Amino acid sequence: MAPDPVSLLTLLFDRRVAEQVAACFLPLSIYILVSGLDDLFMDAAWWLRCWREGRARARAIPHVVSEAPAEEQIALFLPLWREAGVIEKMVDHNIAAIRYSNYQIFIGAYPNDPQTVEAIRRLEAKYARVHLALTPHEGPTSKADCLNWVFQRMLLHEEQQGFRFEIIAMHDAEDLIHPEEFRIFNRQLLTHDMVQMPVLPLPTPWWEFTHGLYCDDFAEGQGKDLVTRLELGGFMPGCGVGTAFRRDALEKLAEANANRIFEPGCLTEDYENGLRMYQIGCRQHFVPVEFERGVMVATREYFPRDADAAVRQRSRWITGNSLQTWERHGWGKSAAEFYFFWRDRKGLWGNPLSLACNLVLLYGLLSLGFAAMSGGPWWIGELLAADTATSILAWETFFLLLTRVASRIAIVSRFYGLPFGLLAPMRMLWGNWINTRATVKALWTYGNARLHGRPLKWVKTEHAYPSRSALVGYRRRLGEVLVQSDYISAAELEAALSTQPPGVRIGRHLVDLGLIREEELLQALSLQQSLPYVRLNSVSVSHKAVRTLPAAVIREWKVLPFRVEKGKLLVASCEIPSEEMQRSVQQFTGLEVLFHLASPPDLERAVAQAVKPAEQSIGGRAAAAGAD
Repeated sequence: MAPDPVSLLTLLFDRRVAEQVAACFLPLSIYILVSGLDDLFMDAAWWLRCWREGRARARAIPHVVSEAPAEEQIALFLPLWREAGVIEKMVDHNIAAIRYSNYQIFIGAYPNDPQTVEAIRRLEAKYARVHLALTPHEGPTSKADCLNWVFQRMLLHEEQQGFRFEIIAMHDAEDLIHPEEFRIFNRQLLTHDMVQMPVLPLPTPWWEFTHGLYCDDFAEGQGKDLVTRLELGGFMPGCGVGTAFRRDALEKLAEANANRIFEPGCLTEDYENGLRMYQIGCRQHFVPVEFERGVMVATREYFPRDADAAVRQRSRWITGNSLQTWERHGWGKSAAEFYFFWRDRKGLWGNPLSLACNLVLLYGLLSLGFAAMSGGPWWIGELLAADTATSILAWETFFLLLTRVASRIAIVSRFYGLPFGLLAPMRMLWGNWINTRATVKALWTYGNARLHGRPLKWVKTEHAYPSRSALVGYRRRLGEVLVQSDYISAAELEAALSTQPPGVRIGRHLVDLGLIREEELLQALSLQQSLPYVRLNSVSVSHKAVRTLPAAVIREWKVLPFRVEKGKLLVASCEIPSEEMQRSVQQFTGLEVLFHLASPPDLERAVAQAVKPAEQSIGGRAAAAGAD
């Protein structure tokens, strides 16, 4: 006969079990005390820095902004493994967004990843600044190994073109690069050897605790920890993305490390390079988070939103940042290195211990509830209260926990708002479970590889690129695109802005003034919005493609499906597609829809020829043709 639930709870919360749980309290509290004081020290250093910055701003005297330095040649490195689904969107958007002229993009891929290679080939055909760097061996190896071959491809390009790249920048396939990033690199690398832009996840709904945990961790790391550790004399671990180096500093690094710029056997080359550059005396700088027109000047991206994917990614970080660095560098050569190694590695024991603390707390709360319902003694509470030293330690650790939670809420709220920040304590509990799983996986993977003498390989994380609505704040203004494309002069743009009527978009106003043609406006919008431009009078419209959409939908949204190509339905529109338009069109096809911009007259003629004459014409002008 199975025991009843009340009997089981009585056994679980009796004195003998409570004594065993209470015995765990002292060692766990000691760990919380040591780790909490460490965190309190960093929090206090950050608050002191904020106070000093506030006073400095209050006393600041307005100064004349210095002239922007001449643009150095920048090489952007993108190492890839199985990123065919996102790399084209990433490159299309960022080429349209970046406010910088002198840069080239070198994309690394493996020969046994044909889909990614094909996607890069398409980008090469589309953009003269994109170059494929194919490794001579199959993958995956490590990100560092891929980067070394990308570097070799850059050297070949220099030899062919007869110039030298002075700045090397790093990004990944899912990154949303801020338009001002390259200008910031160009300016900051005049006085520094390594510059790190802030990296902050894009916001997701509050109930997505896994991705929310990334928001919390990066808000605290980028908004507080990195700037504080540099001020305290520590080294700056690179983030792998939004990182740039002076070319001569990388050459100095290679000279000091047997000609290896990126250590091939290291899973986290970003952390490794930050440490090695610090050790050879390179000047490192972290760009504090600023806001431009309400948008954070930072690299933005989505991180894993699934718990298992988060465990895989975090296990790689733990393996590289903690275990491999411990093996390669020990505990450092200075007090500052030792301290920050301690902070970076304490998760190896701290993650499981934090989870154990959560379980002890959960046991205490459940046993309190059972005692209240049954009228019996609360054994765990009585046992802890009976020991004075333990009681004092409990209050001390509780105070440290409150300061830790308050600091976390404050920094997260700064970037994601107070409602999101107030949920940070709940995500901390979820994070203890995720991080403990990642730690166990990292220890197992690392130990197994060392036991069998196998190299550690690149752990793939699935990536998603932001939707069009998330990219709005990261585009150049239309006027800026028109000037840089030599359609109008800066003086003509200023004059047009001064006479722009209320409610009329600048693009439409420029057409009405006769300063640009409709086709030039659409070409500029194509570049700004990362949408291809198509001349429908010069392409053959497929009647099979046209039939994928009902005539009523074509008429309502002023669109025309004109071709099916490589599993994508190509759709022409004279308007920038809204989210609602995209949803409406997508529901009629299982193919991926790729929108193209077309001029209203071209679209009207093509629809008249492709759709039965009884249907109404497109007519009118593009409602969003002058969108800025």
